[in-house]
Amino acid sequence: MSITKWLTGLFAKPYRTVSAAEAQQLQSGGAILLDVREKHEWRAGHAPKARHIPLGQLSARSSELPAGRTVVTVCQSGMRSAQAARYLAAEGREVANLSGGMHAWSRAGLPVTR
Repeated sequence: MSITKWLTGLFAKPYRTVSAAEAQQLQSGGAILLDVREKHEWRAGHAPKARHIPLGQLSARSSELPAGRTVVTVCQSGMRSAQAARYLAAEGREVANLSGGMHAWSRAGLPVTR
């Protein structure tokens, strides 16, 4: 194995990154949209039918997510949800992270529930 290939594998993300439109499409196809923001952020507005588990509670509550379904993680900008995606991927789940978070979701004109 070449050093380049080894380094690429070492630093590769264990999840994929998706746009807001792709996240909505995945959710429509049965994926779970998991919002990992804090309670006050969730109350300010979230994607319809999203599930809410704050990032700090994810390790204790990940069993609440049904097995065998893709999980799309989302936060405000995409940073916390990337941490959540990494954690869930390490659990063996199929995961995607919404690039740009709820900012991207809103900019795409997708619905927000308050």
